[in-house]
Formats: sequence, structure tokens, C-alpha cells
Amino acid sequence: MASEREIFGHAGPYFLTAIDWNNSYHRRAIAASLVQGVYQLERDRHHNRHGPHALAPPWWEFFHFRLIQVLVDDHDVSYFGAIFEFMNKSPHDHDHPTPSSLIFQRPPAPLYVVAFRGTIKKAINRAQDFKLNLHCVLNNLDKSTRFQTGSEAVRGLASRVGSGNIWLAGHSLGASIALTIGREMARSGDGHGDHVETYLFNPPFMSPPIERIKNDKLRLGLRFANSVLTAGLAMAVNGRKKGGRDTDEFSILSSWVPYLFINPRDVICSEYVGYFEHREKMESIGAGRIGRIATQHSIGSVVSAARGKVSCGAVHLIPSAYLSVNCSPCASFSEAHGIHQWWRPDLEFQYKFYQYK
Repeated sequence: MASEREIFGHAGPYFLTAIDWNNSYHRRAIAASLVQGVYQLERDRHHNRHGPHALAPPWWEFFHFRLIQVLVDDHDVSYFGAIFEFMNKSPHDHDHPTPSSLIFQRPPAPLYVVAFRGTIKKAINRAQDFKLNLHCVLNNLDKSTRFQTGSEAVRGLASRVGSGNIWLAGHSLGASIALTIGREMARSGDGHGDHVETYLFNPPFMSPPIERIKNDKLRLGLRFANSVLTAGLAMAVNGRKKGGRDTDEFSILSSWVPYLFINPRDVICSEYVGYFEHREKMESIGAGRIGRIATQHSIGSVVSAARGKVSCGAVHLIPSAYLSVNCSPCASFSEAHGIHQWWRPDLEFQYKFYQYK
């Protein structure tokens, strides 16, 4: 039996019967719903649900998208991503009425959305999903088959329709894949023309959860000490290099601004809040250079660079972002980390735009 959380008509944003693509809530809810559609594709595969019994299609068809490609992991044949095409028809087209009588305004709707799911806690998925977790921890997600498959699909799509017509979306480890693809495309385009609008729900931040410490002075002290250590190591390693390559690459990335959706009660992603706030605090106390250098590096990436490995910092370290923090109460970690929260209409948010300079 399927749970109600799998059924769009029970758990999805079925109340969005008039879509305004300029409305940030509508865009967030639709991006999250498409990611949920990928989760449901994999669950339908588990339970051999096909045709009218499949539960996944309403998660995209309600918003007038169609599934054009499923991204498959060759190792366990699981569905980890999907490409959706927006059926950009007039709502007055009586030959092809929109589902559920939706009324669509004209774009800025995306022509395509590439969405990635996170971990599924089922035996059939556990081994390969754990490997993706490990790639994320070791900061070599770009070596994983899922990243390579997803990257090839996105780059091929961008070459045909242009990166400006594509959204990337992902949840949890799927957000790490979307972030890595978006980051690599921004780097390869030298900051011009290869920016993909990106929606990242609960993206992992590979760091001790300092943000969870209640004592403000202790939290600030730990962040400052970590920044000084990281910046010192980075300057020592980069001092042997010429041209400031790492800094240049971070500056190139600064014009790509993904949307980050964070719940401070989720230890997997909550450190993003402190990461950006701390950079501002370092600027305010006159230690901006240390903060900027520390922002670009993790201890692990510095060690890798010292060993002669090419590194542009840990993937989760990004220069700019539109940060949305869900301040609403959560009953459990599962709720704080879940994808379902992001289409609720009653959330309390704190918003902040961070632009690297």
C-alpha cells in the first residue's frame, strides 16, 4: 500500500491552481514537486507500478510538465534523476487543455527541469546511495557515475536549448549533484553564459554542525579559529603557486547564484547558515581577507592541494547564494530534512542574498 505522502492529491501542492512564474513560492513548490516526482519514480519501480497505477506522473503533470528522460544508475539500475519538459501551451488551447484546469501565465517558466533525488532508505538502494554519500564526504562527487551521467545529460540539453532555459533541482544528496553540475558549468563557461538556475533543497554541508551550538561566544570562537587555521594553511600552500588560481576560480563562480533552502534543525545542511553569516562578520571586524580565503577552502581541500591534487575548494563551498531559511517549528529530524516541507504555504522564512565580492 502506498502512503499518503506519495500521493500528489493528498500530500502535494494541489492547491496551486493558478501559477505565477514570477512568484518565488510557486517556483520553489514546483521545483520541489518535480524532485519528489523523481523519488516517486524510483518507488514506483520498486513496487512495479505502471500505467494508471503509477503514482509519480501527477507530481509533474499537474504543473504541465512531461517526462522526457529518466536518469539511471548503471550499477543498480535505480532511477536517480529525470528531465522534464514544460508543455508551454496557451491555457485557452481547447484541443490540449491544461491538467486540473491550471491557468498559466507566460514564462519565465523553464523549458526544461533536470531533477535529482536524494537517498532512499531501502535495501535495494542502500549500497549505491551509500557510495554517493561517501563521494560527497570525500569531496569527489564529480568522480561518481551519477554525477557523470547527470552532467552529460545537462550539458547535452544546454547545447541544444541554452543553459538559460534549464533549471536544476535536487534534494539532499541530489542537491549535491545539482550543485556540482551547476558549479562545473559556471566554471567552464568562465562566468559567462553557462549559468543554470538551480534550486537546492537541504544540500549537505560537510562540516561539524557548529551552527547547532547554542552558546554564541563559543560558536563565534570556533568559527574564527577554524577560519584562521584554514586561511593560514591555504595561504601557505598557495604561496608556492603563481597567479592566485583558486581565488580567480572562486571569483568566476561568484556570478552564479543558486537558491538554497535550509532548515536550521537539519544538521545535514544547517551549517550553510553560519557559513555565510560568518563571512559577513569577518568583514565587519576587519578580518575580511581571512574570511574570504577560509570561505573558499576546507581543511580537506587544502590538504589535497598540498599533496599536488587539483582542487577548487570543497564543492559545498560556494561564493554566492539566495539563502532561504525555514524558521517554522519541526517535529522531527525527518521533517526538517524532508522534501515535503518546501511546498507548504504557511512556512516562516528568513531570506538573505549573499554576493561574493
